[in-house]
Amino acid sequence: MDDHWEEVKFAADRMLGKLVKWLRVIGEDVIYGSHLSGYGLIRAARRENRVILTRDRGLKKKQPPEFIFIESDHYADQLLQVIETCHLKPSKKLFTRCLVCNTPLQPKAKESVEKIVPPYVFSSQQRFHWCSKCRRIYWPATHHQRILQQLAKLGVC
Repeated sequence: MDDHWEEVKFAADRMLGKLVKWLRVIGEDVIYGSHLSGYGLIRAARRENRVILTRDRGLKKKQPPEFIFIESDHYADQLLQVIETCHLKPSKKLFTRCLVCNTPLQPKAKESVEKIVPPYVFSSQQRFHWCSKCRRIYWPATHHQRILQQLAKLGVC
């Protein structure tokens, strides 16, 4: 495919929650929610210049903007399909977005999270990031390693 996939942003239908989480893990900009179905999904994608990710076979009849029909029911296959179709580079943007609200994460000084995170986390971790929208704090713990192992098993990182 051509260069227009370079800065791709996605709008996912509500059947693809697990795929959305994994796309956000690899740093992709994906909007998602119960309001994004049918024409709501199409309107949001057009307004924000996003590629639709869908399992809805009837979407084509609604004259959507560019979309990718997700073939599989399994998130791993779905993730591979999107990565391959759009030529994504997962290792370049890992863990840079909030998994809940999609906002880009920002570095947070360790001292500023002392009263927010559990004491063990504060004493054992050095790097923290936070979501300025939903206020979640992120740090590289064992779940980071498990995610990296799953991505390596899929052959994407």
